[in-house]
Amino acid sequence: MINHFGIAVKDSKKSIQFYQTALAPLGYKIHHSWKKGANFTDGISHDPFGDFEIHVGEPYPFHFAFQAKTNQAVDEWHAAALVNGGTDNGAPGYRKDYHENYYAAFVIDPDGYRIEAVCHNGQPHGIENI
Repeated sequence: MINHFGIAVKDSKKSIQFYQTALAPLGYKIHHSWKKGANFTDGISHDPFGDFEIHVGEPYPFHFAFQAKTNQAVDEWHAAALVNGGTDNGAPGYRKDYHENYYAAFVIDPDGYRIEAVCHNGQPHGIENI
């Protein structure tokens, strides 16, 4: 589970548009925005600042995954990300080498971050349970 995290982006307007559209199928919306960034939330977070922040700065390598409730949400996330400037880094599908029910898709965002949406299809989320 992700509580919150933040990343630096080159172009806040472009990145806000990308994440606003790509994260919509996963239930994320802008919580708060300002000239050089934005916070996003799924509405469930207890963090008053949201779950995920982007702000203008020098990007750095990072991988993170967003939890999806269904395989369809993973598919929709992947499609929305590609239409809005993302680059395919792994089409939606099962990744049996992770665990039998690991359904995910991978995208490189406009700043080069490697992002993922994953649905565990009812599996417990701890590595010890895989």
